[in-house]
Amino acid sequence: MHFLLLYSELTDNYVEKREAFRKEHLALAQAAVERGELMLGGALADPVDGAVLLFKGASKSVAENFAKTDPYVRHGLVGRWQVREWTTVIGTYHIGD
Repeated sequence: MHFLLLYSELTDNYVEKREAFRKEHLALAQAAVERGELMLGGALADPVDGAVLLFKGASKSVAENFAKTDPYVRHGLVGRWQVREWTTVIGTYHIGD
């Protein structure tokens, strides 16, 4: 199954503030990629007011656990996050992968 982790309500000056935590955030993301959990992820642009990360797993806990340990969330850069199950039907990462 696929799950979208949606980040919103970013702190003022998010782009500048994330630099202090970016290395740790990217290491966490890379580890999730290597485990086959994180398929794609990145910030929304123009304006940078959120982020979307696509996870694959047996339950939404894979995305929830990422958010709970993400330094962007832990240090208050992300004010709100939610996980939504995404019913995928076609594409490179379709449900049959």
